[in-house]
Amino acid sequence: MAPHKDTLFRSADMSLTQLYIANEIGREVVSALGELGVMDFRDLNQSTSAFQRTFTQEIRRLDNVERQLRYFQSQMEKASIPMRSIYEFDNILAAPSASEIDELADRSQSLENRIASLNESYETLKRREVELTEWRWVLREAGGFFDRARGQTEEIRQSMDNDDAPLLRDVEQSGSNADAPADRSFSVMNIGFVAGVIPRERIAAFERILWRTLRGNLYMNQSEIPEPIINPETNEEINKNVFVIFAHGKEIIAKIRKISESLGADLYSVDENSDLRRDQIHEVNTRLNDLASVLRNTKQTLDAELTAIGRSLVAWMVIIKKEKAVYQTLNKFSYDQARKTLIAEAWCPTNYLGLVKSTLQDVNDRAGLSVPTIVNQIKTTKTPPTYVKTNKFTLAFQTIIDAYGTAKYTEVNPGLPTIVTFPFLFAVMFGDFGHGMILTMAAIAMIYWEKPLSRGKLDELFSMAFYGRYIMLMMGIFSMYTGLIYCDAFSKELALFPSMWEWPKNFKVGETVVAHRVDDYVYPFGMDWRWHGASNDLLFSNSYKMKLSIILGWAHMTFSLCLSLVNARHFRSKIDIWGNFVPGMIFFQSIFGYLVFCIIYKWSVDWYKVGQSPPGLLNMLIYMFLSPGTVEEQLYPGQAGVQVVLLLLAVAQVPVMLFLKPFYLRWEHNKARAMGYRGIGENTRVSALDDDDDEGQNMNGGRDSFADDEDGAVMITQDISDDEHGEFEFSEVMIHQVIHTIEFCLNCVSHTASYLRLWALSLAHQQLSIVLWDMTLMNAFSMGGAVGVFATVVAFYLWFVLTVFVLCVMEGTSAMLHSLRLHWVEAMSKHFIGDGVPFEPFSFRVLLEEEPVE
Repeated sequence: MAPHKDTLFRSADMSLTQLYIANEIGREVVSALGELGVMDFRDLNQSTSAFQRTFTQEIRRLDNVERQLRYFQSQMEKASIPMRSIYEFDNILAAPSASEIDELADRSQSLENRIASLNESYETLKRREVELTEWRWVLREAGGFFDRARGQTEEIRQSMDNDDAPLLRDVEQSGSNADAPADRSFSVMNIGFVAGVIPRERIAAFERILWRTLRGNLYMNQSEIPEPIINPETNEEINKNVFVIFAHGKEIIAKIRKISESLGADLYSVDENSDLRRDQIHEVNTRLNDLASVLRNTKQTLDAELTAIGRSLVAWMVIIKKEKAVYQTLNKFSYDQARKTLIAEAWCPTNYLGLVKSTLQDVNDRAGLSVPTIVNQIKTTKTPPTYVKTNKFTLAFQTIIDAYGTAKYTEVNPGLPTIVTFPFLFAVMFGDFGHGMILTMAAIAMIYWEKPLSRGKLDELFSMAFYGRYIMLMMGIFSMYTGLIYCDAFSKELALFPSMWEWPKNFKVGETVVAHRVDDYVYPFGMDWRWHGASNDLLFSNSYKMKLSIILGWAHMTFSLCLSLVNARHFRSKIDIWGNFVPGMIFFQSIFGYLVFCIIYKWSVDWYKVGQSPPGLLNMLIYMFLSPGTVEEQLYPGQAGVQVVLLLLAVAQVPVMLFLKPFYLRWEHNKARAMGYRGIGENTRVSALDDDDDEGQNMNGGRDSFADDEDGAVMITQDISDDEHGEFEFSEVMIHQVIHTIEFCLNCVSHTASYLRLWALSLAHQQLSIVLWDMTLMNAFSMGGAVGVFATVVAFYLWFVLTVFVLCVMEGTSAMLHSLRLHWVEAMSKHFIGDGVPFEPFSFRVLLEEEPVE
């Protein structure tokens, strides 16, 4: 039988295909199939480790190239050099040849060596520049230290706290000698010094350690460097201080050097002679100027190399990513040593088999091989993966369903009705023509600028909205529709048609005014706009929306329950029809279908015209269970007897749901046993070619094996012991059915009550919109003159901003989540099996979407 056309109603028909590929064109075949993206390959080497597979060396080589490309990207980001966008390339999905891959690997290696060499030279020069800069600061600041040290011996002496630290006593004595030269050397006086720079945050700890270690036998001067020093390795700015420490003796000086180096200080040589120090400063400045010239040239060369790489880097990354995926897929194939052939198994939508065969034929023709690539369909008992064909519009709705679970193969896909029911239930809670128009305009803007937005970088919140732009469009349109039904736009009435209510023309201020009904006229669409502003508006809309939510919930759940009938008919499971669907539908309609009938019947009767007060339906439903046959407020003649019959009918369905399916399955199993059939799980192997030959060479750990028969054909045997079928266990089936029955009966009550969120959120949205209007624009409209104009402008902007962010964004998100819950829990639990396996094809497009290359 031909496969049905791929639609959103069911998953596509799948075929397990086997490919026999010549080893010479294995890479080209997989690349072509990756461009198609319609084949989900099975791993035929599950018992083989990753290091023992055929193409491990190729993957390692590509990993190295990928590392090199990431290194180029990090260097470009460090140098703030932009890359060419992926969208500027014409055919980014075109598969490169093997020679182009080899050329790219060699070029990448040479470029890495070139960039690493330039980068290392640049970093070495930067480190040298930092050292020279620090040395210049040390020379500049140290001159003042030396001058003060010579001219302020009295100050130094007073800084000593005890006689155990006779620092610079020779300096003090020489200062009192009039015959001594003014620039007498410190070395003559047995005084040494250490000069350098240290990070500013460590200077306090540095001073404390020196003071405690040397017992104060030192004199230290330090000053801040006004400009931060750039760390060449991390590009961080570091604030540093220059210090000069004077002390007696070589041992103390050596100890000071060790302490300084341990705290990360950089020490520099400074000549105490002022003339020699000026020569040092001049030399440092000259070397800095030369170094700046070399740095500038090195930076220009490095930037030029990175800029040239940036023109093609994105394309290279895509090529390597695709090539690596090709070899990873090839590692899933079995290799027939005798025939030099690669053997692959993959799930493929049946409708795409023709396209696959034509693509493989094109690859064979380009390669010039006389041996064709064979595509063989395999009959198997394994459950195929679930593939639902979508487009840009339906993808977001299908994602909602897939987030809950993957549908079983060929079961009814809830994604199709969700396109209508999800935005409609959202709109019932969000119903406002103005707010719906804002959502619609935002969605249309995102759809109009779809391409530029999809190519740009989006934050997490906006990317979610952009991904669901078509959902937002439908929610906005449906909200405009329900807003017209509620006759509500930004909490104000919409007078589209003449009202069916008239106010009296003459009335006194302060008295209660009652509107009168216009004879023989009914408001043609939705709620009458006269209800806005009426004192009993909230009372009326409360009752109306509460009953409406019950009706919508009943309709939604009844529709979902009917889908379980469609599933049972499709899978030819009559016991699910008579053991689950029929008693479940009778139980649900006997109670809540009857409640909906009473709501509509109550609406259809003019109770004031017949001179009777309308009965309360909530009390009627409660007493239907507590006091069967007793009716306090009669809704229609014969009500008591009807309710007794419906209650007995509902109660009678409980044992039917409990026992019919388990005992029928046990009877069917015993009957099959008596006729000599074995259980499904007892069969150990199945041949794709219906061959009884048991000999074969195991190629993949016992799961699948390939054996040669006398004619040279290939036989496929499959171990299906891991299938979902197993030996029949009555206790397990009974427990499962008990749980199902209890959940169904209880959920009929809780799920119906859950739809009251439609009423609650709709009422909350309307009242919040009214409060926002009254607190902003209504107050501004009550003012006059220039103050009124200014207040109106300010209030309008405040009202609009709060409307967008509070009512549209926050309230919209809340309503969307509640609508999502109604689909996942209340509706899909009635029919959704959801134990399917997702179809994950080998696709370059999917690969690049999951791991985008920026």
